[in-house]
Amino acid sequence: MNPRPLIGITMGDPVGIGPEIILMSLAQAPVYETCRPLVIGDPGVLSQAMAAAGYAPVIHMTDTPETAVYRPGTISMFSPAPPLSPVTWGAPTAETGAAMETWITTAVDMAMAGAISAMVTCPINKEALKMAGSAFAGHTEMLAQRTGTGRYAMMLAGNRLRVVLVTIHTSLQSVPGLLSVNAIADTILLTTESLETRFGINTPKIAVAGLNPHAGESGMFGDEESRLITPAIEVARGKTEAAITGPWPPDTVFVKAAAGDFDAVVCMYHDQGLIPFKLLHFEDGVNTTLGLPIIRTSVDHGTAYDIAGTGRADCRSLTAAIDMAIDQAACLRKRSAP
Repeated sequence: MNPRPLIGITMGDPVGIGPEIILMSLAQAPVYETCRPLVIGDPGVLSQAMAAAGYAPVIHMTDTPETAVYRPGTISMFSPAPPLSPVTWGAPTAETGAAMETWITTAVDMAMAGAISAMVTCPINKEALKMAGSAFAGHTEMLAQRTGTGRYAMMLAGNRLRVVLVTIHTSLQSVPGLLSVNAIADTILLTTESLETRFGINTPKIAVAGLNPHAGESGMFGDEESRLITPAIEVARGKTEAAITGPWPPDTVFVKAAAGDFDAVVCMYHDQGLIPFKLLHFEDGVNTTLGLPIIRTSVDHGTAYDIAGTGRADCRSLTAAIDMAIDQAACLRKRSAP
């Protein structure tokens, strides 16, 4: 078996910065020492992005990823969708939306079949998905449906902070009504399991953030902590040996986590976790989906239509996502070894 995992990288929105950050990341020769990167996308669009990226590798098309060419100066590609017309940067169409969905579902199917060790996704655009008639609002829902996964969560991860979200894309007003003992406990347990199996952390330390200022201040500012979060922590503690503490005041818990006191913080809503995370990891943060039967990592930013095709894109998040996919594949391989 080749010791370098085969990593499928989906191009994302072809009129966003995905094509150029792929080129920028794969221009770094060391990546080929640790993995075999396979780009799933459109070769014409990748060629179009070369001027912006300042890198013009040989494109090697393949239908058999295992036997493709993986060396610096060459990018191996698999293109399961019809060839796209020349694109206009920042201008999505139904055609580009349909292509990016095909690339994602193809990568999922390849990962499920074991043809690739992990998938790394470049950013997509919800408007383009809608234009193409997609039933999905984004990557997470698409991956969950395609893999038959009912239990999943979003983790944002960097070398100083990891956050996991109980609720994701919803209004702040609706968050309290969406929280429950089961939902919070399940997110805590999924976090502990994933840190053990995907990150190689034995007996992880998990902090659970409160919902309200000062974690409710003994009920003065809300009762969700006593009514939902504390009972959820007790449920989770009864099912794992991980060290779970909380509910912590949200204004202090991230400082402690960034200092190394915790391996992850379970957060009640989107911005509670992403504001501190992006303050620390705006350039190199990684989004990884917990609970899937496959490894999926992603950049933690959007399509950046305003700078697409200009060469101003930053590829550090994609490079970090590739590195994390490699590390997770190694953790799973180690755990499954006899």
